[in-house]
Amino acid sequence: MFKNYFLSQAAICQINSKYSEELAQESLEWIKTITDKNINTSGNMDNFYETLKDGTLLCTLVNEIKEGLVKKINQTSLAFKCMENINAFLEAARTLGVPAQETFQTVDLWERQNLNSVVICLQSLGRKAGNYGKPSIGPKEADKNIRNFTEEQLRAGQGVISLQYGSNKGANQSGINFGNTRHM
Repeated sequence: MFKNYFLSQAAICQINSKYSEELAQESLEWIKTITDKNINTSGNMDNFYETLKDGTLLCTLVNEIKEGLVKKINQTSLAFKCMENINAFLEAARTLGVPAQETFQTVDLWERQNLNSVVICLQSLGRKAGNYGKPSIGPKEADKNIRNFTEEQLRAGQGVISLQYGSNKGANQSGINFGNTRHM
């Protein structure tokens, strides 16, 4: 396993405990379906990391979802080029609608610091893929339910005093004995 001198062993174990092999396997099977690449879809951490670490498969994935998102995919094992691929994938994922809080840092994958965040990102991307005519994974995203009210309806709502608002008429602090002894 990659040794990380910045995180304690206990912190690494805690991060790794959140990793779900089932979700990782589902993500890899989805990637295999979209890219039509022959990859091992086992969800164990070692396979997940080895399959995705150079970023080429991730870049291919986003280009299959929406053509031309990643202009150049580096086909080398040089560290900075692989990290460039991962970063290009992350930018493309944000473009496709993955929220920033569901993405990961490049080092989370490259240095194997937090593979769970990579799974979360792929699951989020999998939900967005349906918007581009591709197979999706995970629960379906909710549709927007935009409501348009007329000015008359909005004004009518302002005149209603709801009983849920409550009332404090006649409320005072009489009878409260804070710190006072009870006299008999």
